Amino acid sequence: MKTKLIYHTNSFTYECTARIVAIEGDEVALDATVFYPGGGGQMADRGMISWDNQQEQASVIALNKRGDIVWHTLDCLPPSIGTEVVGTIDWDFRYQMMRTHTALHLLCGIIWKEFGVQVTGGQMYPDRARMDFAMENLDRERIAYIEQKVNEAIEADYPLRVYTLPREKAFAIPDLVRTKINLLPPGIEEVRIVEIVGLDLQADGGTHVNHTSEVGGIRITKTENKGRINKRLEIMLIDRE
Repeated sequence: MKTKLIYHTNSFTYECTARIVAIEGDEVALDATVFYPGGGGQMADRGMISWDNQQEQASVIALNKRGDIVWHTLDCLPPSIGTEVVGTIDWDFRYQMMRTHTALHLLCGIIWKEFGVQVTGGQMYPDRARMDFAMENLDRERIAYIEQKVNEAIEADYPLRVYTLPREKAFAIPDLVRTKINLLPPGIEEVRIVEIVGLDLQADGGTHVNHTSEVGGIRITKTENKGRINKRLEIMLIDRE
């Protein structure tokens, strides 16, 4: 049994029809899903599952990917195995996460390109995001320079490509993994790649926009010293007309 991960092939799909293939308590497993279960600092999707021609519905209150299956925790007892359902995500929230995730890849890519430092952590929130770097110097001039370079990359409107490569071929790419600790499971046979064409290339499992201009813009709103060689940058997105 394996859940088809529609969010992996098209982040812009917000609804899909699927069938319940397993039930455990208040959790249901579907044969396909648009719901991103969270991971890599990106928050899980929100939304609804409906059935009986949308006469019945339940809120998805939690998501959990165990092995090859995405389990959806519902706020009421789920229908029986074999039931056809429609999964619908909260699109506004998903798109905010997509824009934020791409912004963090730009931030990470610019800092790697300019200063050659690795990521030590990161997390997205509904209204902001933060990323930690193994960086010793983070003065005001450098902060302003990083913000400027990221916004220049956003305005350049780089396209994004998402594809998979065999593990051996993927890890032959220099600097594919930017985290200080390689978080990719050792048994994974194919690696999903998110490429900001002409700027950045990383192993990644989250959702992203199609062009960097969709991010709008970013502002570095806060910095923290998390250790002698560990600095935190907090950003928020800016909507541009």
